[in-house]
Amino acid sequence: MSRIFDSYIVVDWSAASKPTTGADSIWIGAFTPDARLKLNFAGINPETRAKAFEQLCAALDRLLNRGDRILLGFDFPLGYPAGTSRLLKLPTEQYAPWLAMHQFLAKELKDKPDNTNNRFALAARMNRIMSDGPFPFWGCPRKDVITTLSDKKPRAHSNEDVSEFRISELKALEDKKGRPQPVWKLGYAGAVGGQAFTGIPIVNKLKERFADQIGIWPMETSWIEDAGELPQILVSEVYPSILEIPHIPGKVKDEIQVESLARWFAELDSKGQLLRQLSRPSYLSEHESTVIQAEEGWILGI
Repeated sequence: MSRIFDSYIVVDWSAASKPTTGADSIWIGAFTPDARLKLNFAGINPETRAKAFEQLCAALDRLLNRGDRILLGFDFPLGYPAGTSRLLKLPTEQYAPWLAMHQFLAKELKDKPDNTNNRFALAARMNRIMSDGPFPFWGCPRKDVITTLSDKKPRAHSNEDVSEFRISELKALEDKKGRPQPVWKLGYAGAVGGQAFTGIPIVNKLKERFADQIGIWPMETSWIEDAGELPQILVSEVYPSILEIPHIPGKVKDEIQVESLARWFAELDSKGQLLRQLSRPSYLSEHESTVIQAEEGWILGI
């Protein structure tokens, strides 16, 4: 059965505040066909987010020039729980909530070429707008603690608050596919909040760079029922913990994760099962589907 994608790129992101390689840094895994159309894996480990963007663009240019359709997965949330953009007083009357949030972070997140960034100061400012206190974002070094940002989770989410988890994360927890962390958690083990802060602006730059060749699933592309609806580059959120990642002596876990995910998506595609993963899950209600496409996003493979 013919595949709907030619190449598969998975990115394990990092919010590190200085150049770094190895464990807990950025890994880009590309599973792409050679001249004989055999898929081969290559991993790169850029030391900064600026270099990662350059290398991603170079890889995408090369693949697009030969006519590939590319699945590009990032391991951080591409959306926030429903109501976040409204609480931040973003222009949701002009833009979809997810897009308003992407534009806000692209404008307000200051990320220098050496990886120094203002993510904790920005989170504190967002908390002030949303709650006038240290909520909902939390998890910063002690030196960055102020009245509107705490190093520890300040309190539990109530029914009156924006949700702690998105629908996709609740589904992953229900199905025992890893233990997703809330996007509000900026630091410590498993945290994805900092990755979203620093990663979403990169996705925004890719959208500007590749314009009408790229689409974010499912917010921008909607659920995909037919391969003819696919853009040349489909950006999706991925979550390595939905797989059992093997331990390989001498290899960094992050590199193993991107290779395992890229190979898994290619295998699903070869079996004709990947398109089904891109269509609307049958268990979602009409309301949930609307919320996911408007603001929260979805994890491919859940």
